[in-house]
Amino acid sequence: MTTPACVIGASGYTGGELLRLLAMHPHVEVVLATSREYAGKPISYVHFNLRGFYRNLRFSQLSLDEVTDKCEVVFLAVPHGVSLEIVPKLYETGLRILDLSADFRLKNPEDYKRWYGREHPYPDLLEKAVYGLPELHRDEIRGARLVAVPGCNATAGIFAAAPVVREKLVDLDHLVIDVKVGSSEAGSKPNPGDHHPERENAIRPYSASGHRHVAEVEQELSRLAGRPVRVAFVPHAVSAIRGALATLHAWLVEGVDEARVWRAYAAMYGRERFVRIVRSGLLRYPDPKYVIGTNFVDVGFAVEKRIGRMAGFAAIDNLVRGAAGQAIQSMNIMMGWDEATGLYYPPLKPA
Repeated sequence: MTTPACVIGASGYTGGELLRLLAMHPHVEVVLATSREYAGKPISYVHFNLRGFYRNLRFSQLSLDEVTDKCEVVFLAVPHGVSLEIVPKLYETGLRILDLSADFRLKNPEDYKRWYGREHPYPDLLEKAVYGLPELHRDEIRGARLVAVPGCNATAGIFAAAPVVREKLVDLDHLVIDVKVGSSEAGSKPNPGDHHPERENAIRPYSASGHRHVAEVEQELSRLAGRPVRVAFVPHAVSAIRGALATLHAWLVEGVDEARVWRAYAAMYGRERFVRIVRSGLLRYPDPKYVIGTNFVDVGFAVEKRIGRMAGFAAIDNLVRGAAGQAIQSMNIMMGWDEATGLYYPPLKPA
């Protein structure tokens, strides 16, 4: 018997990834896929890659009564701010909710004033929401009814930095993370800067004076460190379609060597099914090319002994591990299933 699920906002890139991954999930059946723009159209009208799947499903207008009546699990792939109108009503019904917007990621309501320019109207739900990065919050996710799925830039940045921050192997007052990310991060509705002719061949920093995702990074790294941590964070738009690579630049505490850094990464990730530590082979460092289409995170690091600096790396597919795959991994945990269900398969090569 399968669990009925709904994808709200199913016509965008993230919604399409949810539909793609859930199409092969053995325990889930998508019974509703909403879209204001394409209501009444077949799923494959928008998501050409899903031809032959979802033959009996069409996009529909959102009806919360219908969602409540038909579904047990709800994924929200909607713009920031829209979830605030939907999640509180669904939460009252007891449904399990996975929100892929930023509306419930930050625990401190004051952070929404600073980073999103508005008061958060539901601070009580911020307390109940669990930040949906399973490798850090697995036990909390298991009992959650509302999971706030992390942003893709934040996910990559946290994975790159978490081991050395947790073990306090680096100067926690001087952390720098840059992220290179593909164009699909911008969504399926292009603006002039993300239009293909403008984006192709570009390597362009954006939000360089303070990207919103840094609030998530600081929140999670501060929790790991047991003290406030501040991070300089700059994303870069590159001409790839998919993929994100985060690079942490940090300065080692005196007496910390490469072997100690290695032990920190191994201790944190050595038993994680979706985290692969890259240390040898033809490519010594993570590259998003080799995780495309999957929920894997490839991590690694390098130590520059001459100046006591380290670089930590994390490569993800921004639409899978940075969005839809991470949401499904959290759903699996919430439902008591093996968390790799429907997600554990090797990446393509070449891609």
